[in-house]
Amino acid sequence: MFFDRPDSGERAVLVHLNIASESEREDPREFEELVLSAGGDPVAYVMGSRVAPHPRTFVGSGKLEEIREQVLVEGAEIVMFNHALSPSQERNLEKELECRVLDRTGVILDIFAQRARTHEGKLQVELAQLQHIATRLVRGWTHLERQKGGIGLRGPGETQLETDRRLLRVRIKSITARLEKVRKQREQGRRSRVRAEIPTVSFVGYTNAGKSTLFNRITDSSVYAADKLFATLDPTLRRVELENVGPAVLADTVGFISHLPHKLVEAFKATLEETLNADLLLHVVDAATEDRARNIDQVQDVLAEIGAEDIPQLLVFNKLDLLEQEPRLERNAQGKPERVWLSAVTGAGTELLLQAIAELVGQDMVSEDVYLEPKDGSLRAALYSLGAVETEDYSEDGVAHLSVRLPRADWNRLMKKGPEPLF
Repeated sequence: MFFDRPDSGERAVLVHLNIASESEREDPREFEELVLSAGGDPVAYVMGSRVAPHPRTFVGSGKLEEIREQVLVEGAEIVMFNHALSPSQERNLEKELECRVLDRTGVILDIFAQRARTHEGKLQVELAQLQHIATRLVRGWTHLERQKGGIGLRGPGETQLETDRRLLRVRIKSITARLEKVRKQREQGRRSRVRAEIPTVSFVGYTNAGKSTLFNRITDSSVYAADKLFATLDPTLRRVELENVGPAVLADTVGFISHLPHKLVEAFKATLEETLNADLLLHVVDAATEDRARNIDQVQDVLAEIGAEDIPQLLVFNKLDLLEQEPRLERNAQGKPERVWLSAVTGAGTELLLQAIAELVGQDMVSEDVYLEPKDGSLRAALYSLGAVETEDYSEDGVAHLSVRLPRADWNRLMKKGPEPLF
């Protein structure tokens, strides 16, 4: 459009304030990682404290002068704030600092724009960007000086601005309709899996916790994984065979982050629905980070926001190789798996994870010894079609002895339709 997109490798001055009125403060280290993930080159970090943000420039006059000096000394091309700025604050700061200004949401959006690979992912990112830009559209037409009167300064500026707003609204409506179509296609796929009684296990967790690395380890896939924030944006589904359970679908999803902008949660609803409709959530945690407890809470907050807080969870503490500990499986008082400690990089402990998944998604399984007479051939064929037969042998009188294991729902359905087998 008519806005300059930041190029990678730009020299950036970072700004972080501890605001007394904020109940939850952003992490300055995490913001530096975000800037690096976006391809920025942080050359200075300006920090300070305020009781409340300045309504015009977010920072006070003294801090504004300090930022201006750092921009001049370091030759910075962009200033990035670890906070959400209002459109007017962003414009005022750009005017004072004479360089581009980006807030935390803008940085995350830029990372998402770089990482999106699939058509759906690109649509989701574009929707979030357009919704963000819509409030900042005035900045693109400052050269027309719409607000001034006088000879030569009257003209189509306001009309042009209204035209662009209308074009944005049309584009947003178009993308929303296309994403709704994608959502319906996903829903159709999910209904097929439900009919086939195939459980879905979804990976969730804070960004850069190692979800994609673990996903690749378990499924022998080659999903893009890197030591960056938001390396994964597009959901990936893979079918795996679980011992004593049968087929299951694993879903790798976008990572969460503290104060994930609401626009992004809205835009990525089609992706997050893989989480919402899962039978089990694997909550992957970076066990080596100091912010482990905080990150777990932030993920729980996002899960509550999308309505997935009641889905059964298994905590998976990853990066055990950095702690030099042995893999282990921890159970609750009822004996159900609750936590798994492993390393996705080395593969240590992944067999414990598969064991825990099989126990949790296969807990409503039926194991029976069934005796079928020759006339019960249709029931025998149905059991084989479900992959439920573990062993089979025959007696001298032609009665088949089958050891079967299958989901209770399938078992109940067969018992209603077929002849009563002998046990």
